[in-house]
Amino acid sequence: MNIIKRLQHAIKNLRSTNKSQSIALNNLYKFLGIEPDLDERVLADATYFACMKVLCESIGKLPLKLLKYNEKNGVETARKHPLYSLLHDRPNPYMTSTSFWSTVEYNRNHYGNAYAWIQGAGRHMKLWILPSEDVEVWWDDAKILADQPDLYYLYSAGGKLYRFGSEEILHFKSSNTLDGIVGVSVQDQLKSTIQGGVKSQNMLNKMYNNGFTAKTVLNYTGSLNDANVNELVRMVEAYGKGELSNEGIENVIPIPLGFSLNPLNIKLADNQFIETKQYTALEIASAFGIKPYQIGDYTKSSYASAEAQQLSFYVDTLLYIIKQYEEEITYKLLSPHEFNDGYHFKFNVSVILRADLATQIDTLSKGVAGFIYTPNEARAMLDLEAKEGGDKLLGNGASIPVELAGTQYIKDATNQTNEGGGKNNA
Repeated sequence: MNIIKRLQHAIKNLRSTNKSQSIALNNLYKFLGIEPDLDERVLADATYFACMKVLCESIGKLPLKLLKYNEKNGVETARKHPLYSLLHDRPNPYMTSTSFWSTVEYNRNHYGNAYAWIQGAGRHMKLWILPSEDVEVWWDDAKILADQPDLYYLYSAGGKLYRFGSEEILHFKSSNTLDGIVGVSVQDQLKSTIQGGVKSQNMLNKMYNNGFTAKTVLNYTGSLNDANVNELVRMVEAYGKGELSNEGIENVIPIPLGFSLNPLNIKLADNQFIETKQYTALEIASAFGIKPYQIGDYTKSSYASAEAQQLSFYVDTLLYIIKQYEEEITYKLLSPHEFNDGYHFKFNVSVILRADLATQIDTLSKGVAGFIYTPNEARAMLDLEAKEGGDKLLGNGASIPVELAGTQYIKDATNQTNEGGGKNNA
């Protein structure tokens, strides 16, 4: 079977499978009372948007560097490698590194998976983000797409279907996955919770539009036909909503003689609206791994400093995400020969763990005095130029190698013995 027939057969199976799955999911959502089209309005929830913003900007602000282990067991930046500028500066002609990785992180969270096509190789390599909703991941164990079983990515665009092998796509998935291949999005995990947040915000918006006027019961004696009742109700609502404010009528509702309005007051406090909304926000933030203070909730903040907050966010949330990025990029973009030579990609997390200037200088000074940094290495961390003679390790003159520790006392004891013996002989 040639590749065209294989693809046609795959498309037919894909469409039939997707159609049956879509019907089953819609029926399940309706049974659970969940709206199937929630995805289009999920960003209306402020907490969801805030969490997405925090993660996308956090990944986007981290510089991605290509490093190499040298012969001295140290690490140096491989700036001359053709992939350094690609990942660090501009993955493709239309996107900066910041916007590229922010977009990848957005897709990874919102859809559960993010895909980037690797076009070309070496100096001509470019990375292109594929819309996550248009990509299907297939494990071709039946050898429908090729003669060898492999993981394939089918991308549909413009009425055409494109096939990519596993080595042609950078695939970043969410931390929640059932098979280790495809991730599960946060909105699928918390569909009912996010839906409740959207509905609560819509209710609040509606109350604002109504001028916080509650529903009322119009009492009257006598009989009115339907047309008169509808007209009377329409006018009362117009007065209550402030629609006649341009005519100078804002706070008065005229009622005919023999009529009375009895409001059906529904107080937000009585229904614990604020508490419920806050709890929903914390649930959504927890699913993203976002700390409460990052969405404006400081009621239970117990961090000693801003540095402690950033360190907790890095360890608890970003470390897993960053490690996944580094492993996928290193494996897919570097050849086995380059990997064996010590090349590897690494995000510079110091930009989010950076302390204030006084703490930075104090820490670097101790690093230079302790033979950890050369003066020029410490100056580079402060974005200062290198100085002549600054490439040598300096430190406290009282420091000695560990293998010589204690020898000074042996020497002193020998000198004292010799000196004592001379005096006795004299």
